[in-house]
Amino acid sequence: MTSLTLAYPDSTIHEATAATIIRVLEANDIEPEIVTGPKEALADLLHKGEIDIYVAAWLPEEDASLLSPGITQLGNLFRPEACCCISDENSPITSLAELAQNGAAVSRTIITPQSLEKRMQHVLDAYSLADAGFTLEVLPDEAALARLNAALAADTPSLMPLFQPCFLFHQGGLRILNDPKKAMGEEQEATLLLRAGVRDELETDLLDELDELMLSAKIISAMDYAMRVEGMSADEAAEAWQRGKLLPR
Repeated sequence: MTSLTLAYPDSTIHEATAATIIRVLEANDIEPEIVTGPKEALADLLHKGEIDIYVAAWLPEEDASLLSPGITQLGNLFRPEACCCISDENSPITSLAELAQNGAAVSRTIITPQSLEKRMQHVLDAYSLADAGFTLEVLPDEAALARLNAALAADTPSLMPLFQPCFLFHQGGLRILNDPKKAMGEEQEATLLLRAGVRDELETDLLDELDELMLSAKIISAMDYAMRVEGMSADEAAEAWQRGKLLPR
C-alpha cells in the first residue's frame, strides 16, 4: 500500500496528533490523502469505509460513537483527561470539594467549552456549586479557549474547564483541581481507528511502529502551543518534537 486516506477533526489538538502519524507514514513511503472536517461528518465516512485511518479516537467515553463492527483500534498514543483548573497555580484551593466553601475567592461564572458542558453540569451537581452561586457560560470551544486564555491575566481567579492536552497547560499558570467524585469523568485513551481490512494491507513493521508510538498529553500540549502561539505548522511542531527542540530534556 503506497497511499491511504487519513482523517482527523478540525482542531489543533487533532491536527498535532495527526502530524506525528503522517511523519511515520511518510517515512514508510506512504503519502496519505488528508481529510478534515466536523467529527460527525468524519464518523459517517469512517463507517462507510471511506477513511483508512482516523486520528485519533478518545475512548471509551468521548468518541464511542465512532466505533462500529469491522473498525479496529491501534496504539495508545496518550491519555486525554477532562480537568477543572483554577487560573492561579498558587491558589490555596486544591480540590473541587473546597469550592463551595471558598467561592468568594473565585469568579462565579465558569466559562465552559461546549464540548465540556455535560461534564461541567455533573461538576455543579456533584459539588453543589450551583447552590454556592456558580453558573456556566457555555461557548463554542474556540471562543471559550480565547476567554479562558484571557482569564489567566485577570485579578480574580477563574475556574477553567479544559481537556488535557491543550496549549494552556504548556503555557502554565494553572492548578488542576482534584476531583474526588470523578465528576469530570475518567482518563481516556487516544487511539487510531482503522477501517476493516487495513491491517492486512499495511506492512507489519509499519503497524508495529504505529502501535508502539508513544506521545503524551504534555507533548501534544506543547505542539498545540507551538502552533497557536509560535506560528508553527503542525508538521513543523512534530519535527521540533522529534528533534528534541519542543520540550526541555
